Amino acid sequence: MWDLEKLTQPIFSVKAHETIINAIDGCGGLKGAGAPEIATGGRDGCVHVWDPRQKERPVASMEPEEGAPVRDCWSVAFGDAHSASSRVVAAGYDNGDVKLLDLVAGKIRWETNVSNGVCGLEFDRKDIETNKLVMTTLESRYRLYDMRTLHPVHGYSFLSQPAHESTVWGVKHLPQNRDVFMTCGGNGSLELWKYSYPTQRKIMERDGHEKGVLGSVEQLQKKTFSTQPVASFDWNADKEGLAVMGILDQTVRVVVCTKLNLL
Repeated sequence: MWDLEKLTQPIFSVKAHETIINAIDGCGGLKGAGAPEIATGGRDGCVHVWDPRQKERPVASMEPEEGAPVRDCWSVAFGDAHSASSRVVAAGYDNGDVKLLDLVAGKIRWETNVSNGVCGLEFDRKDIETNKLVMTTLESRYRLYDMRTLHPVHGYSFLSQPAHESTVWGVKHLPQNRDVFMTCGGNGSLELWKYSYPTQRKIMERDGHEKGVLGSVEQLQKKTFSTQPVASFDWNADKEGLAVMGILDQTVRVVVCTKLNLL
C-alpha cells in the first residue's frame, strides 16, 4: 500500500499469498464504516482480509478445507459496511463458486454456484446495507442478485443476462447512481446497463418465507474499443461519466459517458 504523496517506501507491505494474487479490494476509511481493511484473493484458493495497522497476519481468512481441491479465487468485493458492526466480503472462484463471508460473525452467510468461473463481482455500494450484487462470468453472461431478502431454501433471487458475446471480465457501478453499471468484455467492448426495481421487492411464499423479486435490466449503450479484453475499468467519483480502462493491447484509455445525469 502506497501513499501517493510519499512514494519513498510503502506504508503497508505483507507476503499475502503463496502464489499469484488475482483480486484485491478495500473498504473503510472514506468508503464504509469501521476499520480500514484490504481483501485479497489468490491462486492458492485463499481469501485474506488485512488491517494495515496489523501487519503480521490477516484479521480474517477463508481457506480451502484440508484435503479438498484448491480452487482459484478470481474476485473479491466488500459490502454491507454501513456500520462498525456489519461487513461482508464476497469471493468468486474459477469453478463458479461464490461465497459470502460475514466478517463480524466469522462464518459463511451464504454460498452458491453460478456454473461458470466468476471473473468479477461488485456490490452496488459498499457502505450501505447489502442491496444488489453483480457477478460477471465466463460464457458471455452476468448475474444480478437482490441481496435484501434471503430465502432459507432458494437463497437470494437473481436474474441472468447475456452480454458481450464473450467473457465478461468485470463490472463497475456508477458512483453517482448505483442502479447504473458498466460491464467489461473479452472482445474489447464496454456495455452500459441500468437496473429498474420491481413494484415490490419481496413476496411471501407458500412455505411462509419471504422471497426476493427481481426487476429488469436495460442496455443503454455499448461500444467496442479493441480486439483485446478490457481487463479493468473504474469510474471517477467526482466527475460523473469520466472513466478509465486498461486493455490487454497494452493501452490505458480515458472515456466519457455523457447524459448520465438524465437517467
